[in-house]
Amino acid sequence: MGAKPVRVLIIDDSASVRQAMTQILSADPGIEVIAAAADPFAAARYIQAEVPDVITLDVEMPRMDGITFLRRLMAQCPTPVVMCSSLIEDGSETLLQALDAGAVDVILKPRVGVADHLIEAHTQICETVKGAARARLGRRPAATGTPQRRLTADAVLPPPSGRAMSRTTEMVVCVGASTGGTEALREVLTALPADSPGMVVVQHMPESFTRAFAKRLDSMCEVDVKEAEDGDSVLRGRVLIAPGGLNHTMLNRQGARYVVSVRNGPLVSRHRPSVDVLFRSAARSAGANAVGVIMTGMGDDGARGLLEMKEAGARTIAQDEATSIVFGMPKEAIARGAADRVVPLESIAAELLLAATR
Repeated sequence: MGAKPVRVLIIDDSASVRQAMTQILSADPGIEVIAAAADPFAAARYIQAEVPDVITLDVEMPRMDGITFLRRLMAQCPTPVVMCSSLIEDGSETLLQALDAGAVDVILKPRVGVADHLIEAHTQICETVKGAARARLGRRPAATGTPQRRLTADAVLPPPSGRAMSRTTEMVVCVGASTGGTEALREVLTALPADSPGMVVVQHMPESFTRAFAKRLDSMCEVDVKEAEDGDSVLRGRVLIAPGGLNHTMLNRQGARYVVSVRNGPLVSRHRPSVDVLFRSAARSAGANAVGVIMTGMGDDGARGLLEMKEAGARTIAQDEATSIVFGMPKEAIARGAADRVVPLESIAAELLLAATR
């Protein structure tokens, strides 16, 4: 007997968006749309009759905005929520507030041509919803989905040659995360001292969202945090967040120092930027001078790359199941034998500092 489909409630004040989302999600045999509501008040009536596995939620709606509804929902009936909203320059902070309020992921919705855009992004939307259903929120049940075939890091970088890198005086830390990673990264980065090793982070996020995310973290941390730009140096006390959207972020060595390369490429493991691409570049360019960390997230992006880092001499760390919002990426890495250490979220900062001083 097959797994039960993920039951989804759509909340959006746009009739065309509700229709497009219903069409996209209903076409996936692993998803069932139980209702589509025009605002939170209508949605509340559906929830009283049947609690969904996942809710897709707009931000800007009449009568009650999405973030207010999200806060109330998480206080009364914790349910995995995917925000579906436009990302404009002054709106990114709003979506960061949504993640703070408990949303597990975000779907980009443009200001114009919304329905057409959603149809084109159907695979990503369905996978995002299935991933949200796996989120550890209260007593929500897990859901299963069959991953589609996708490109590996071979599409961007050739495999590591196996040649050992000469040691340098500086270490570099590479981190990968996805669903649940925004708050997990906050906990790790705020625990780091100002003189921590240079770090490059891939957090799966939509385009234009990572800049606001980096700015928010920078205001909270002793280390400096910025969105990575092509050619940025990886320096002690600096954390570079890979920009979301069109590019991959890779680590390159120039003499005894490291810089990042931000350039276009195909989706790898269904993502761009991809953790696998960053980790492979670290295996090739840093070898034993690197520390790899894989954290909460759906799927297996980063699992292959973390193993490549370990085989190149890097120390590797995976977040444990108990503290992962979605134990997908770390689980796959652990299953491949890629993790030297498996630790809870609250121990990751100390573990990576220890690994970087060996």
